[in-house]
Amino acid sequence: MTVGIDAKQALWFYDFVSPFTYLLLEQHDKWPGFDFAFTPVVLNDLYRHWGQAPASTVPSKRTFMYRHALFRAEQLGIPFKMPPAHPFDSMKPLLLATAAKGDVQFVREIFRFIWREGRDPSSESGFAELCERVGMPDGPTLIQDPEVIAQLRRNGADAIGLGVYGVPTFRLNDQLFWGEDALPMVLYCARTPNWLESKEVKRISSLPSGLTNMSPQAAKPADPS
Repeated sequence: MTVGIDAKQALWFYDFVSPFTYLLLEQHDKWPGFDFAFTPVVLNDLYRHWGQAPASTVPSKRTFMYRHALFRAEQLGIPFKMPPAHPFDSMKPLLLATAAKGDVQFVREIFRFIWREGRDPSSESGFAELCERVGMPDGPTLIQDPEVIAQLRRNGADAIGLGVYGVPTFRLNDQLFWGEDALPMVLYCARTPNWLESKEVKRISSLPSGLTNMSPQAAKPADPS
């Protein structure tokens, strides 16, 4: 039986495919002093639901993303090594973390295997080594459990129901904070929650769209020819 997300908890949504999620977790000592429920989700499922194109599908954006991740790692003094190919299939480590109900130490060890050591967790040999690393040598069998698979899918469905559209995402006091660079905002709002109730924040949070009912096709510029 799957367990739904407890929206009353402070939540942190992650997928191992994201380098910025690794970088944010490496700053865990700076996080607000709440017990965040670590919640694995499949990033591509979020993209599909919201109709977003992954950054990796845009060549120039993909290049910038990798450079930016390396720059941020160097700026923050965090060891960083890209895995041999990206994006990779993160389903195995996600299911492993789901099966283990992974806490911060468990999840961080998986992230470090991928993003500190530059390893591939999707290959048979790489995943077997990862399972040994985290003390779950039976991981290849555990991740085939239908209940584990269903739980990961439930996580994603519940996350979408809360409006989650990417990783890393904090959910704190019923608000979403997306991205590694959102940490200062998370800290500020944890200390000063009434900021979100300020007049200007409320105003910009309910702005109407200036492109109402315009389809993506109609939004394209006209052919100059």
